Amino acid sequence: MGVVTDELLPAEAVSAEMRHAKVRAATDHTTVGLVESLPDGRVGIACACGMQLTNGPTWSLDEHIRLHRAEARFLALAAVAPEGIPRLVAWPLA
Repeated sequence: MGVVTDELLPAEAVSAEMRHAKVRAATDHTTVGLVESLPDGRVGIACACGMQLTNGPTWSLDEHIRLHRAEARFLALAAVAPEGIPRLVAWPLA
């Protein structure tokens, strides 16, 4: 068996900056406390970022939580993505 050198190791595809952005988004957007019943009949829970996440007429609380976390992760990763990387969404956002 031969000696493994740096030249034989695969290149790191995801930068440390992008990994850190993903972790920050996950920790900055966790739900806090318990689900509350709101006066108008909806339910909600607070996010660590300060936003109140709720259900609505056509979406569940779970769907709002999932969308919120996905948007936070997108914004965090898009902000630190390498210059010139092809994108589906024009960046920076208007």
